[in-house]
Amino acid sequence: MNIVAINLILSGDNAVVIGLAAHRLEPAQRRIAIMFGGAAAIVLRILLTVVAAQLLQVPGLRLVGGVLLLWIAVHLLEEEEESHEGVKVAYTLREAIMTILVADLVMSTDNVLGVAAASHGDSGLLIFGLIVGMAILMFMGGALANMIDRFWWLAYAGSAIIAWTGAEMIFEDPLLEERLGPIVPYAEWAIIALITVVTLAFAHWFHRVRLRRAKHGERSGA
Repeated sequence: MNIVAINLILSGDNAVVIGLAAHRLEPAQRRIAIMFGGAAAIVLRILLTVVAAQLLQVPGLRLVGGVLLLWIAVHLLEEEEESHEGVKVAYTLREAIMTILVADLVMSTDNVLGVAAASHGDSGLLIFGLIVGMAILMFMGGALANMIDRFWWLAYAGSAIIAWTGAEMIFEDPLLEERLGPIVPYAEWAIIALITVVTLAFAHWFHRVRLRRAKHGERSGA
């Protein structure tokens, strides 16, 4: 029960990535992306379990992971901005699976550590926890993908969650903590919120500007 509870609590942001990455695909491809992305992520989590505790202490690793999540948040909004501008989106199955894998690898360290602690060294329980975690992710990710199809604004809310998670990871990095020293919690949350807002604003501006330039280039070429 502890393992299931840990997975339910810590898998929300991972499920958001799956939902955002898969919802632009056709239903058949969506199921494949969620299934193959989830299966490959299980293998990655098993490998990650062996070195998770050590990885958390490597200076700069969380910083890099956090920046990568900010990039993923910007990238996932590209399709939403294109669809709002009337551009046909060509999002591929391969892109969806790779996005799911990269994001899950970055965000799963805490989840893996929680499951490892709850299993108390029992390898059977550990494997059970990893499989249950991915089953929850697949179900939640599929449900979120269907919801995003109906409510477009959920894509922006999901990207905000991913950006917030990335900003939190940046501030949790030992290298940054050593340089900055202790930060008042409210100040840290304010900075994280600012980074999240700036990330979404940049994504909106960047993708819209790029589309306008592309359209202007087509007109000029014509």
